[in-house]
Amino acid sequence: MFWTRLRKMAVSLPVALMAVVLLVGINETGYLRSHDAVEELARSQATRAALDRLLQSMLNAETGLRGYLLTGDERYLQPYQQAVATINSNLDELHQAYQRQPGDQADFAQLSQQIARKLSELQLILQLRRQDNDDAWRFVLSTDVGKDNMDAIRTLAARLVDHSAQQSQGSTQEILHSLRLSRLGIATVAVIGLLAFYMYLRQTYALQEAHEREQQALARERDRLEQLVRERTATLSELANHLQQVREDERAYLARELHDELGALLTAAKLDVARLKSRIDMQVPEHAARVQHLTETLNNGIALKRRIIENLRPSSLSNLGLTAALEILARDFATSSSLQVDTSLDEVPLSDTAQLTVYRLVQESLTNVGKYADAHKVLVCVHKHPNHVAVQVRDDGKGFDPAAIRADAYGLLGMRHRVEAAGGSLTVSSTPGEGTLVCAVLPIRPA
Repeated sequence: MFWTRLRKMAVSLPVALMAVVLLVGINETGYLRSHDAVEELARSQATRAALDRLLQSMLNAETGLRGYLLTGDERYLQPYQQAVATINSNLDELHQAYQRQPGDQADFAQLSQQIARKLSELQLILQLRRQDNDDAWRFVLSTDVGKDNMDAIRTLAARLVDHSAQQSQGSTQEILHSLRLSRLGIATVAVIGLLAFYMYLRQTYALQEAHEREQQALARERDRLEQLVRERTATLSELANHLQQVREDERAYLARELHDELGALLTAAKLDVARLKSRIDMQVPEHAARVQHLTETLNNGIALKRRIIENLRPSSLSNLGLTAALEILARDFATSSSLQVDTSLDEVPLSDTAQLTVYRLVQESLTNVGKYADAHKVLVCVHKHPNHVAVQVRDDGKGFDPAAIRADAYGLLGMRHRVEAAGGSLTVSSTPGEGTLVCAVLPIRPA
């Protein structure tokens, strides 16, 4: 499958890469050309604006000086002086601009000369006026020298402005040309991209169909395996329930056999001992000791038989009910383990199988407490609720980490299986140093 995808990508991927490279190249080329043209256009506009300011400053200087000549008011010299200062700064700006334009340097040089002459003329008229040499400054003012200088300045400035306008127009044309090339290139790349996208969609559709077929096959196989697992799980569960029931039946059968057969034998032996006591001389110390030992042995055997029977199949459960059986179990465990066992037991309407499950759960829990918990107190609770019965066994022992339970902890697994087979659920909660809680919830089956 991987090589099939790789072969299909061998066509569309180079096309897409070529389109990307071409688009980037066209955009970069258009950007560079447009950037240069924009810079050139900006320089042309700046040069033209500087020329306009220069002409305006010349006009302001001449107007201010004429106002002073006519009125003699010194206030008219302020626009003149400002204009002269502005002219000098404009000339410096234009000088730097025309250093990058060799074709206009000659015209700018002539313009600078004409402006210098005009400023010299204005400065001469101003000096003569301040020296009160009226005939001299009127004579200079009446000549055509000033007019010729201004005409020459306007002519040279107009020539430079025209050239700047031509440069601006050329830059604009260059920008439009770059935009046309970019537009054409982007359109071409768009067509190539659409072609590559179409090829990609076809390949993707084919891959998607193949993937869907694979997923359908995997889904069918998964469903088959899940069904097989469910069947095997149900079979194993039924087998485990059957084995559990067989085990309980065998225990009940063995308990009955021990109760009937072994009980009869032990009872007969005890009666024989009673008859022997009446026929032998009990005054003989050896005879009395032998009979006493035999009597104690028989009593121990009867007690052992009773404990074995109760462990195999508690008779109290069948004869007295679940509550009494649990009380007897708790009392016997407290006696044998020297632990404090408290009970809180309700009468619960459970079937015989469910009652046996509760009894075995409490029995196994108490056994685990005695073996591993190192506890001092144990609480056994059976409480009735509207729809279920809650069974809890809590101890104050050392506890354990539930995540660290070994896989071969068959006691807990057996308890869980018993409870789940009865339709309930089992939870074991424990924290190291804080004891353990075994809690089972069994449903109340309607009668």
